[in-house]
Amino acid sequence: MSPVPVGGPALFVGTDTAYVALVRPELDPADPGVRHAAEQAGVDPEEFAGAGDVWAVMVEDDGEGDGFELPGVRDAEPADFAERLRAELAAASAPGAVPGPFTVDGGAVLRLHARPAGGSAYAFTAHVTPPDDGTSEPRTVETGPVPTAELLADLDAFLGSLAS
Repeated sequence: MSPVPVGGPALFVGTDTAYVALVRPELDPADPGVRHAAEQAGVDPEEFAGAGDVWAVMVEDDGEGDGFELPGVRDAEPADFAERLRAELAAASAPGAVPGPFTVDGGAVLRLHARPAGGSAYAFTAHVTPPDDGTSEPRTVETGPVPTAELLADLDAFLGSLAS
């Protein structure tokens, strides 16, 4: 089966092979891929697509991926995390600033340690602790260098997607 296209706000911190992501998937019931997947599942496309209001955390570390839902999380919580990460990165990249390590705490499920990684980049250690559902284990993901300017642009786009 081909992958089902997913939209919705998403913030990826890391590289293609090692990252942590906050996502709120939204499926379009009119999309042919969604309709096909719903047909294979034996449900209506609208039921298959769901409400599109449940946040999730995804992790990838050299081919080993995992993820879990965050029931009850509202947009304000991921927005607050993104705003605090943006503020730390902006301060570190301000003219005359000396980049240093910092931590952004996302509550019980996510803590992000950042450290300068040469030039205008940061590497991250993400500590991810799923809710106690018995299916996912805590993970630590080490990313390679992420260019600060690119991450700031991604944070702005993420925050803009939540504002609309």
